[in-house]
Order: sequence, then structure tokens, then C-alpha cells
Amino acid sequence: MIVNFKTYSEASGTKALALSKILEGVQRETGIQVIVAAQTSDLFPLSQHVEIPVYAQHVDPQPQGGHTGHIAPEAVKESGARGTLLNHSERRLELATLEECVRRTGVVGLTSVVCANNVATAAACAAFEPDIVAVEPPELIGTGRAVSKAKPEVVTDAVARIRDINKKVVILCGAGISEAHDASSALNLGAQGILVSSAVVKATDQRKVALDMAREMSRFT
Repeated sequence: MIVNFKTYSEASGTKALALSKILEGVQRETGIQVIVAAQTSDLFPLSQHVEIPVYAQHVDPQPQGGHTGHIAPEAVKESGARGTLLNHSERRLELATLEECVRRTGVVGLTSVVCANNVATAAACAAFEPDIVAVEPPELIGTGRAVSKAKPEVVTDAVARIRDINKKVVILCGAGISEAHDASSALNLGAQGILVSSAVVKATDQRKVALDMAREMSRFT
């Protein structure tokens, strides 16, 4: 389970650390791997204070040097992050740039999580040989309507197409995951995990929501 903190105030600065500690406890209690995708400014402090993996939300393909405003994969790695999201619907990349980002993260030693907004993109991304592909139609993000329910064929078709191209990549389901049974529905359709954000980050009881999702997922382990 990857929890994307985005730039929500509920998951920034000291609140990012508090939520990461909660999620660390969820992993400890359920045995489900929990990963947080944090803002660049929070990568170093989080990596120093929690044992669960901390990922960036984006990196650029540019190397370290004269590239003001870009996020070098090397800097993310040195900040303590173990991986990064790429091509999220809120930070879309051209395919050529995405392919180079995947290559660069591999060279640096970061886990690459490539987001895909449809079946065709998911198949194209799988060919780049990332570590993880997350399927999430952007029109469902933040709506509370899970792709595993609203568009289950997107998940099943994406899994089939991805597996035709890449047998090893881990496949996640994202977009609209809001309740525990959304997590189990995603796994029933062939996904191996979930990418979730506001359902956990903006919840009144963050621990309960994350714990319920992880418990549902643990039934498949």
C-alpha cells in the first residue's frame, strides 16, 4: 500500500511525520508493506525517523548540476528516499521523458512507480521496465469512486496487457480507493496492491482507515 501525501496540509512537515508513524504502526500490526510518497522537503526528516520506505512524488531526468528547480534522482536518493512516483496524473510526463526517468532511477538505485491513466499507457509504461505500474484513471482520483468498481475492466485489461509485456513488474490499483473493500476489490481483479491518498490523508481517523485497508489486503497474503 502506497499512501501519496500529495501537498495536503494534513501530511506536510510535522504532520507528515505523525502520519508516517501511524502508517509504520499499521505495517507492524498487519504485515502489509506500507510506503509513503512525501513532498521533497519532507524526504530527509521522514527517512531519518521512520523505518517504512519513503518515496518521492516525482523526479526529473536531469543529472546533478546546473538545472535549477529540477529534482535530481541522486538528490532524492541522498535524502533517504528509496523510490519515487513518476507520471502521476497531477505531474504528467511525455513518454520519452518518462522512459529516461525510469532509466535514471534504476541507475541511481531508486524504485520506480509509474502511474498510468489508461490501459494503453499502462502497456507502454510496462515496456520501460519500471519496478511498479499503478493504474489510475484520472477522472476517478479523489472522487471516492474506486476504479475497481466504477471501471473494473480498466484494471483487468491493464493487468492482462502489462503481463503480456512484462512478467515481473508489480501492478497497483489507484484512483478513488476510499474504503477497505475497495482494496480487496482491487486485489480480486489482479492488482497486487493499492495507491491511495485522500481517503487516508484527509480522514478524521487516519489510522482506522489505513488499518482497515491493510487488514483487507492481508486476507490475500
